[in-house]
Amino acid sequence: MTAFYILYISLSQGADNTPDFITQLVSVQAEAVLAALGYEPSLQVDPQLPMMRIILLETYVGNINEGCNAMSVMILFVSFIVAFAQKFKKTLLYMLGGLALIYATNIIRIVLLSIALYQYPESSDFLHDIVFPGIIYGMVFLLWLFWVRAISKATDEENI
Repeated sequence: MTAFYILYISLSQGADNTPDFITQLVSVQAEAVLAALGYEPSLQVDPQLPMMRIILLETYVGNINEGCNAMSVMILFVSFIVAFAQKFKKTLLYMLGGLALIYATNIIRIVLLSIALYQYPESSDFLHDIVFPGIIYGMVFLLWLFWVRAISKATDEENI
């Protein structure tokens, strides 16, 4: 899955360094949530790198790049679930539900990080490198934990 994703990224970035479709979609959705919260956001394609600049109330707060779209995290999640697959329908439903939850959590993560960077720019390294990755990876860890417990429970019930 990672190889296909790397191929997708290499093929989807235009000569003008526009970000891939998924990164743009995540950016636009985060922008919509920020607008709904009254932060007057705007997005700009970075002229030199494949990323979107995010601006809140006319203040540049950061970039949304390929690493922010959570695709690598979703690939990691799916890989784990497939490695411990159960019945096809159960595995597929859990995978789809988990992917939707990770995607939505990532949008919220970007929104909260943008607001936090706007209000506390001096804490940008701590927020970007520690707090907000912890949110997305914590979510994936909890989803894995629930999956393993569901497998254990199903195995125990089959052995009775």
